[in-house]
Amino acid sequence: MQYGDEALLEKIAKLKKSRNAVILVHNYQLGEIQDIGDFVGDSLELSQKAAKTDADIIVFCGVHFMAETASVLCPDKIVLLPEVHAGCPMANMINAPRLKEEKKKHPGAKVVCYVNTTAAVKAESDICCTSANAVKIVQTFPIDQELMFVPDQYLGAYAAAQTGRKMILWPGYCPTHARILASDIARLKKEYPQAKVVVHPECRSETNALADAVLSTGGIIRFARETDAQEIIVGTEIGILYRLRKENPGKRFIPVSEQAVCPRMKLTTLESVHFSLENMTHQIKVPERIRLKAKAAVDKMLAVS
Repeated sequence: MQYGDEALLEKIAKLKKSRNAVILVHNYQLGEIQDIGDFVGDSLELSQKAAKTDADIIVFCGVHFMAETASVLCPDKIVLLPEVHAGCPMANMINAPRLKEEKKKHPGAKVVCYVNTTAAVKAESDICCTSANAVKIVQTFPIDQELMFVPDQYLGAYAAAQTGRKMILWPGYCPTHARILASDIARLKKEYPQAKVVVHPECRSETNALADAVLSTGGIIRFARETDAQEIIVGTEIGILYRLRKENPGKRFIPVSEQAVCPRMKLTTLESVHFSLENMTHQIKVPERIRLKAKAAVDKMLAVS
């Protein structure tokens, strides 16, 4: 906590109360942002929390597609994204026109869309999935149904391996998780032979193969809480380490790579949250035509989950 932050925190608290706002914070955000969150979690979990809240305003401390998902599920609320430049490189690796073109090549395929996408891409998909339920969603389709998985090739490959299904994989990926290498895990396992290894399914396939568990951020949080292991090697964006250490003070958490940083997740600051609440910026609103189609894909997933 830097000098002057206490006054800033007080201003944020007053604005939040006066505007009847709720602050949602993704697990990869800076520690100081996690500390002001009413809810801290993964993207879909946070949007579901938003749908249940009585707040008039949702301040989403994450990246653009997350705020869009909140807008899809909460059309009656104002959704604010404090940092307008907080985008997601993987979500930007696909768009609705390109997906439409690919669907023409595979007219019989059903599209399974990772939630880490724009609302427009969700609107062109048959069903959404998260990193936590991708395997379960894929299993809902008949074995002979042709499937296209967008946009994360590594999550898609993981779901395909777990289900024995062949899928058309879009060549997208998360640059942050791509930096988490199998060679780093092999080295750390020698250094910490008693440690358990948990990684996110956005990691490369060879990285996932060395893990004791492949889990979403929410799954990693639960794993850390429930495991008897006192040392845990963590393969995901390092922002999650703040929450892991805060909630499990008796355990040691070792990042697979200190380079696993999403710079866009780190754009949000206390100053930008204050500015956002004070000036009601930047408002994220999904057009109704797209919202309804995107919501249908999300609702199908929620019905399965």
